[in-house]
Formats: sequence, C-alpha cells, structure tokens
Amino acid sequence: MHLNYHHLRHFRAVAKEGNLTRAAQKLGVAQSALSTQIRQLEDQLGQRVFERAGRALRLTEAGQVVLGYAEEIFTSGAALMATFSAGPSRSQVLRLGAVATLSRNFQESFIAPLLNQPDVTLRLVSGSLDDLLGRLESNALDAVLTNTPVPRDKQRGWRCRRIARQEVSLVGQPRARPFCFPDDLAKVSLLLPTSGNEIRTGFDAFCDEMDLKVQVAAEVDDMAMMRLLARDTQAVALVPSVVVRDELRNGTLQEYCVVPDLYETFYAVTVERQFAHPLVQELLKRNPLELLAMRPVDGPTRPARLAP
Repeated sequence: MHLNYHHLRHFRAVAKEGNLTRAAQKLGVAQSALSTQIRQLEDQLGQRVFERAGRALRLTEAGQVVLGYAEEIFTSGAALMATFSAGPSRSQVLRLGAVATLSRNFQESFIAPLLNQPDVTLRLVSGSLDDLLGRLESNALDAVLTNTPVPRDKQRGWRCRRIARQEVSLVGQPRARPFCFPDDLAKVSLLLPTSGNEIRTGFDAFCDEMDLKVQVAAEVDDMAMMRLLARDTQAVALVPSVVVRDELRNGTLQEYCVVPDLYETFYAVTVERQFAHPLVQELLKRNPLELLAMRPVDGPTRPARLAP
C-alpha cells in the first residue's frame, strides 16, 4: 500500500498541536474528518500513533517514529520546491559534508552567512572523503568540504574548487622571548599532522632539506584534537591559524612564526547538475579572506593572511 501524504500532513499537525480541535482549526477541516484520517493512517501502519493524556493527545513510541519520518519528508519537499522556485523567501535545505579532519572553525566560517537565516535548514555531516563523495554522487549531499583535492571525474561529474589557501604556522603557549625559526625547532616538542597529510609532507620535506631532527610529541589527524593539545600542553603545534583562531584572539596561544612555503588548501567539491543548489552557489562566491578571518562568527574581525 502507498503512503497517503495527506494523512501524514494532518498527523503532523495534530502531533505539533497535541490537540485534535486546535489542529482541525489550524488546518481548516472538521474535527471528525481529521479524526477519521488519523484512524486511517493508523490502520495503514498497523500501529497506534496517539494515546490520550487527559484532554491532550500524546505520541506513542510508534507515533514518535512516524513524526521523525514526517519531518524528513516535508523538509525534503520544501527543499524540492525551493530548487525550482525563483522566490528567495522559500525554505531551503543545505546538506553539507566535511571530512572529519577539517578545521571546525573553517567549517563554521563557511556556513556563517546561513546560520541566522530562519528559512534555511542546515544538515552537516562528517566522515571520510570516500564516504562523503559517495553520498555526493547519490545526491544525498549538496557539497563536500575537504583539504584534499579531488580529480575532475566526467563520469561522476565531480567538480573540485579551491575556496581558500592559508599559510601554516607554529603555535604554542605564550613565551617571553621570540621563537627563532628554524633553530628552535630542535628544542621543542611538536604536534604534527599524521603522515600523508599535505602539511606534514611539506614539513618533513623542509626538515630533510635543512637536515633537522625534531622531537614529535604527537601525530594528530584531527584538527579539533590538535587545537586541544596545543592549548593544554607545552608542545608546539603545526597548524593553519584558522584552527586556533579563538585561542590566538584571546591570548591563550601565540603564533610563533609562519613556516615558509607551507600551506593548507581548502576545497569544495560539487557535482555537475542542471539545477545547481542556490545556497551552495552563494557560499562559493565569498571572499576567501572571510573564511580565514581570525574571529568568531559574530566577533570583531582580524584579517588573515591569504596565501597566493
């Protein structure tokens, strides 16, 4: 049997109101007709979706499951209509994936213009790059943020766009005397990205070129953990400054120096489609300096350095 979405919409209204009379008034239908449609939905599902709690109606466990599906269905319906509507006030859903190792601060900066828009629903997913690209290909995501370039693939329609590039710094607890680079590298314990990371590969090449032997306190593949370790230990972290922008702003951490010729690049991966998501297009038009600004979303701005 096919689901009757008319019944589902009326069920959702009753679940929101918790009262049959109020829901009927809001929908502009007779209470008896609304009650009949709820019974028909229960018959179709083979489950009770409401139980009496005094004068109010309370969702059963099955009803809570149904409401969860109903919210997903009608949110997706609103997104569908927004895709083909020129009206800017229509509700829209943006499904954004980001690799688990990507800076949370950078992700927040990327979506900042949408955070206070009441007509926008954000769905943020983290995972491995392969998993996220699979979801993108199946149209379960609208875009993927990554710090690894994705080759253009005509068969899958992937398009990889560089959206920002930032210099990498050595960051640690405030110190009385200046950090002398590169001589002081051998005198401190370092927090480094794991092998295979673009930053780590460049740093290892630099150390080999300079014949430097460094002490590694920890290898970390998660920028959120790198941020915590830099804040709570005496080790020196090799990170893009956007990762620790709040700590740099409030003085908890200090930027010792910028490592020459070492960068992290941020990419947005989309799929070629006839109907491009308007919110993705809007976000991709932003100035890279906004994404890397040394500030919280609503705080005072300190410009970041943008790598060439």
